[in-house]
Amino acid sequence: MSAPHPLTPEQVTAFYDAHRTVRLYRTQLDGSPLPLLEAHLEAILHAAQRAPTDATAQLYSLIRLTRPEVRAQAAALTNNAHLATASEAFVVCADVRRTARVLEVSGRAAGHWPAVAVHFGLGDAVMAGTNLLTAAELLGYQGCWIGGVLNGLDGLLDLLKLPTGVLPFAALTIGLPAEAPPQRPRVPRPLVIHTNEYHDGTPEQLHEAVAVMNPIAARGDKPGDWARLLGAYFGVGGGMEGREPHLVAALKRQGLWAGGEEEGTWRPAQPEPTGENAG
Repeated sequence: MSAPHPLTPEQVTAFYDAHRTVRLYRTQLDGSPLPLLEAHLEAILHAAQRAPTDATAQLYSLIRLTRPEVRAQAAALTNNAHLATASEAFVVCADVRRTARVLEVSGRAAGHWPAVAVHFGLGDAVMAGTNLLTAAELLGYQGCWIGGVLNGLDGLLDLLKLPTGVLPFAALTIGLPAEAPPQRPRVPRPLVIHTNEYHDGTPEQLHEAVAVMNPIAARGDKPGDWARLLGAYFGVGGGMEGREPHLVAALKRQGLWAGGEEEGTWRPAQPEPTGENAG
């Protein structure tokens, strides 16, 4: 079935051109988060759950952060203060635990597929989070994906009591913007849209991409240098190298490491004994 009120190409383009990553949100007078209207929150959560999924499994969970102390700790762990001030804050997780538990209570055994768990779990998590953010923007809000969960993965696993089979991908904040950041550039289309087969960019195309993207790295009156920024993240000694061992450790801790059979064997935890049979 087609959309009930299809937009024009120009309207679709304008909607996505209006997207901004926003970290400063309107708050209440005391600085606490400004609550969303209940109907808005319901629509946003509904949108998240309508996201596509592979094999019907819905391999994701959203941890909604509502208690101020939890938000404050999450903000400190991720180095993202707006987790404490946004109208809504979530940690978007890959979650293969629930599927295994459904199989368990149905008298079936979960298979061994840690690499597939990461592949489809992260895909489902991203699609659900993207639906959530798009719905929020349709309602007049803006938001921010937060990759800084990798700055404090171990602490987040403890804070959110995430069991094996559940891995944070990113945090996501939404609210009414209290800033108006400029539109950020994107890499030229020929480098990201390939037809029928992959094509490496020529040196000239890559230099052009750097020139297009340089403004994203500008700071104050200093001109931008995108290659320098990429190097700070992805180059030798960059931030991503520093994050790598923490992510590997979290994958192992959550039973999602496929680097070796002994590290990636994940099975649903056995339920705690209760009542008369507790021993």
